[in-house]
Amino acid sequence: MTNRPNFLFIITDQHRADHLGCAGNKTVKTPNIDAIAAKGTRWDRFYVANPICMPNRASIMTGRMSSAHGARHNGIPLSKDHTTFVELLRDAGYRTGLIGKSHLQSFTGLPATNQFEPAEGLHTPSPHLRDAKKNNRQTPEYDLEVLPKWDRPLADRIDGDFYGFDHVEIAADHADQASGDYALWARGQRADFDQLVGPDNALPDERINAPQAWRTAVPEDLYSTNWIADRSEAWLAERAGEDAPFFLQMSFPDPHHPFTPPGRYWNMYDPQEIELPETFGKGHLPPIKAMQDAMENGTDPRDNQNPFAVTQDEARSIIALTYGMITMIDDAIGRVLKRLEDLGLAEDTIVIFTSDHGDYMGDHGLMLKLLLHYQGITRVPFIWHDPTSPTGGQVEQGLGSSIDIAATILARAGVQPYNGIQGRDLHSTEPPEAVIIEEDSQRTMTGFDRPQRVRTIVTDQYRMSLREGEEWHELYHLTSDPGEIENLYDKPAGQTARRELTELMLRRIIWLQDRSPLPAYRA
Repeated sequence: MTNRPNFLFIITDQHRADHLGCAGNKTVKTPNIDAIAAKGTRWDRFYVANPICMPNRASIMTGRMSSAHGARHNGIPLSKDHTTFVELLRDAGYRTGLIGKSHLQSFTGLPATNQFEPAEGLHTPSPHLRDAKKNNRQTPEYDLEVLPKWDRPLADRIDGDFYGFDHVEIAADHADQASGDYALWARGQRADFDQLVGPDNALPDERINAPQAWRTAVPEDLYSTNWIADRSEAWLAERAGEDAPFFLQMSFPDPHHPFTPPGRYWNMYDPQEIELPETFGKGHLPPIKAMQDAMENGTDPRDNQNPFAVTQDEARSIIALTYGMITMIDDAIGRVLKRLEDLGLAEDTIVIFTSDHGDYMGDHGLMLKLLLHYQGITRVPFIWHDPTSPTGGQVEQGLGSSIDIAATILARAGVQPYNGIQGRDLHSTEPPEAVIIEEDSQRTMTGFDRPQRVRTIVTDQYRMSLREGEEWHELYHLTSDPGEIENLYDKPAGQTARRELTELMLRRIIWLQDRSPLPAYRA
């Protein structure tokens, strides 16, 4: 391998750290991802900077916390004023490609939850003065991923690169409702493709009865996971024989809800053989109780992005379907890795695997994500295999964060990072004493009377989460209580740790304050 290696960066969506065979899961079949880990290094304690899609993907791209790059929650695009590590790779001569999910911009097209409201009796500022930042990311250049406007490929609607990517082929949204460039292709394969997707067109199956789960009529060969693998193989084939190194981000929309693995993957796992999490039905936090009550009373539709409670049978069914989605992804990864080998590119290509956040997946009887920073949604896979320095299945126990991905890739590519990057090179620096996780919700959800602002600190032994405006907070000893059941925040046994963690959280947040921009003049 030259000093400028290629990179294959594989990212899934809503994929827990423990939903891999190499992480100790004895049910889900992931032999190809396991093989990457067997040759490289798997980080066992790798955490998101923000447990929501858009903010954490922006953190991966910039190496910065959402409080620094400003994409605090879904609905706020990553500003083009913020530098991405992919732009630096491109600047250094790399060919850059993105195939699959981007989600650096919004794709629903729905009106914003929080908008500027004119106050009675006061002069209302002009539109360009209603936000602290004048470039408020609401111009047409930030509507590129909006699904209702996706009438032609994204590549035809941009001038130049897309956040540093020379080549883009996008699958937006999730499961059998994935859209974007992928849907344009699928409609070209079958004129009736739109009559195959969604619950109204689902195939009959009485075996599964769970929220947001249906047996899709989309065949395996037309499903987004397969398309992403096909297009990635094609892009890699074009790189064979080129002198320039490449960076390919292969980004799967699954195993995110709705739960719709196609074909043989639908019934690959038997719900009756799925073990429930040890914490199922355990947990006394106010929102858990509220979600359980809403399920029992039938007042929670459980058909949107908000977390919800499930029954034991529903949890087993959803976990089984999620495993099917994961195994389909693993099969697709295997195809692409074989293509790398066949093209003679494998020995020059570093392979990385991660996800943007996790899912409760039955922990405490809940599904999806948001609001409660349990390990299931904040801890994600991170695997690195460099063929020039195979580490033979090493497991790294030090803390890592999604903000570290950019700095680590840049360091290995021999590219100096930009001022203001907040992550560290995972290979040449010592793990931090703690990592910080941020979340700022934009809407009120079951169990709360206001949108939530949460800050979490994770150390080797503890997780503590503090909330704005709430009378309760969380503190767990992760070694003695890995299921995060006994909240020590207000208990005498937790007071020493609470004081020490509060100071450490403050110090870490100070350290993460923005160092950009550089000064224009010497003082």
